Amino acid sequence: MRALPPSCGPVRLVAVDGHAGSGKTTFAGLLAGALGGAPVLHLDDLASHEDFFGWTDRLFEQVLTPLSLGRTARYTPYDWHAGCFPSGPGAVKPLPPAPVVLVEGVGAGRRALRPYLACLLWMDMAPEEAWRRGRRRDGIRLAEFWDAWSRAEMMHFAEDSSHSFANFVVRQGEPGYEVGKGPAGGR
Repeated sequence: MRALPPSCGPVRLVAVDGHAGSGKTTFAGLLAGALGGAPVLHLDDLASHEDFFGWTDRLFEQVLTPLSLGRTARYTPYDWHAGCFPSGPGAVKPLPPAPVVLVEGVGAGRRALRPYLACLLWMDMAPEEAWRRGRRRDGIRLAEFWDAWSRAEMMHFAEDSSHSFANFVVRQGEPGYEVGKGPAGGR
């Protein structure tokens, strides 16, 4: 990843995409550690209850534009419990223009972001299996949310399938992960 050419100003932006519940957050955390503590942006911080996939403008304004200029990005994470973007002291999180910055979440490889990506990784798991894992993780109290989410996710990937643009596909198994070339080929 560090050997890739910068893709967003001085930053190599690496996306980890896949279905909700497919292990993106866990994998991105492991990859960040392997890269010496690369910062990770979780797209759940930019999405909201009102618009699961309407975060592109926020991402460009708060994150990509500053990073492309070599500046620290500052974004306000959505509070999923309160149902709002908080304000006030401590509400804004910094994201430094590190050599590699990971962006993880459903839609991280979407069409609007691909020109800014140095690499796109796809977590290879059937949607039904991933959603089953996500439902088990979140519990019965979020069942209604998951019903709405799975419909929205299916529509998103039907309109903007990032899988076919993946440089690498990540498969989970024992004892860890297997990474192979994706449809777009590895770099």
